[in-house]
Amino acid sequence: MSTIRVLVVDDSAVMRKILTKILDQDPDLDVIATASNAEFAQQKIDKLKPDVITLDVNMPGMDGLTFLEKLMKTQPMPVVMVSSATEENCEITLRALELGAIDFVCKPRAGIDATLEEQADEMIYKVKHAASANIAARKRPPGVSSAGPNTTATNSAPPAPSFSRGGGGTAVAPTRVSNEAAITGIAPALIAIGTSTGGADALPAVLSALPAQTPPIVAVIHMPAQFTNSFAKRIDRNSQITVEEARHGAPLRKNHALIAPGDQHMKLAKVNGKYEVMLNQEPKVNRHRPAVDVLFESVAELYGKAAVGVILTGMGNDGAKGLLAMRNAGSTTIGQDEASSVVYGMPRLAHEAGAVQTQLPLDKIASRLARMLRKR
Repeated sequence: MSTIRVLVVDDSAVMRKILTKILDQDPDLDVIATASNAEFAQQKIDKLKPDVITLDVNMPGMDGLTFLEKLMKTQPMPVVMVSSATEENCEITLRALELGAIDFVCKPRAGIDATLEEQADEMIYKVKHAASANIAARKRPPGVSSAGPNTTATNSAPPAPSFSRGGGGTAVAPTRVSNEAAITGIAPALIAIGTSTGGADALPAVLSALPAQTPPIVAVIHMPAQFTNSFAKRIDRNSQITVEEARHGAPLRKNHALIAPGDQHMKLAKVNGKYEVMLNQEPKVNRHRPAVDVLFESVAELYGKAAVGVILTGMGNDGAKGLLAMRNAGSTTIGQDEASSVVYGMPRLAHEAGAVQTQLPLDKIASRLARMLRKR
């Protein structure tokens, strides 16, 4: 693997120094330059051609959003936004993801060694994975499939390996199910969705395209606690269904989508004959809290064949084990395809595990779900 060349853009000299020190810890990363504003950043981009940029949200002169929008139109490249976790900056950062940023991290807070170390690990992880992101998957003209106009779904899943599960048992390899079998059975009683990097685009694309009448929907996206409520509200404004951040004990309701709050795992439970959301702060799973596996495994246990599991773009392996559990329990499972994924990590590993029945481009997933819902 060749060294990933990084340009750090931040108006604070102290923050530039901190970010450089963090990123240079990793032998695969090399901070080749820093810039204090958009003008200097553009000069260094033209001259040095970095692989990844870290970009401050708030800068004097041309702000981070304006610069990002300009950059994505003229020289698209992987950008990781660096933001303070204020309510205003949450909105700005989410807008940056809409404009084409690959991911974001919260600014490191000096003074608490454990916190700084955790943030440093997250920053290194995200910058490294951003370098291999599929920039072309970020934005496309409306109605154009990610894989071209004649895209067809991929149905064949590889043989499923066995995964060790919570109780120490072994997951049974699922039976292959064709596309048509997946859409001609009973309508689902629940839809569960998991995503990470690129999900700030992908999850709204799916939810906003669903009809007004749906079964309960639950979703996990890897996002900090300060951001998930704003994220849910943004999706809600553009959707026919109601989209909210989940709260502990919230009932599952038709025509409602609940998004797991940052820093809390989300499970489902049956309480007094009704399904509810259960939140907890148990240890991270697959580096994450909330973790997609935690949600999917609870769905597999409670809903079995009555559920649909969808895994969207994202880095890492979160969701593969849980989606396999869902498939083994009889659930219909869908994975986003490589061409439309910003990072084909989570969907790829789920597919390789035999957890995915059907691979589809992002712009076909909502319509596939809608076809299934018409059987209600």
